[in-house]
Amino acid sequence: MPDKARCAWVGDDPLYIAYHDEEWGRPQRDERHLFEMLNLEGAQAGLSWLTILRKRENYRSAFAGFDPEVVARFDSIERARLLDDAGIVRNRAKIDATIGNAKAWLKLREEEPGGAVAYLWSFVGGAPKVNSWKALAEIPAETAESKAMSQALKAKGFRFVGPTICYAFMQATGMVDDHSADCHLRREA
Repeated sequence: MPDKARCAWVGDDPLYIAYHDEEWGRPQRDERHLFEMLNLEGAQAGLSWLTILRKRENYRSAFAGFDPEVVARFDSIERARLLDDAGIVRNRAKIDATIGNAKAWLKLREEEPGGAVAYLWSFVGGAPKVNSWKALAEIPAETAESKAMSQALKAKGFRFVGPTICYAFMQATGMVDDHSADCHLRREA
């Protein structure tokens, strides 16, 4: 039986296939999952997403399951532990960004009507945006929505949230559907 058609970026790595088929592009509204994905996308900057996927369980362990309340309390001892953890990307700026992002997340949760989840989804009008790209080469690295999200998050104290990172986050969490036209997971516009 032939394998299912998938987006061209998936390739044949079983971890990538599972990520694509079970998670990428599926609308997510779980607060902790959104916090995790925003920070993992930031950790990916300059690296391949597969590198981060391979370290994902280590990230979850190192960052307390991406519980923003716990991560926001990380101190210099925790930072030192993270810098010594070979299971994650040991980049001081990215580690500090995740801790700072946890603090910004908690503030966002309190200040925004509907909390962090509603705020993030507001950049796509609260519902998944189905794009009509025909080929991988047509998919932009950033959009007006990701630029707006990036600018807004930076203003609220988030780091490693440039427009390209925000667009990858929007794709990963199903805020936008960028599955290729021939992918078995493509939603109809």
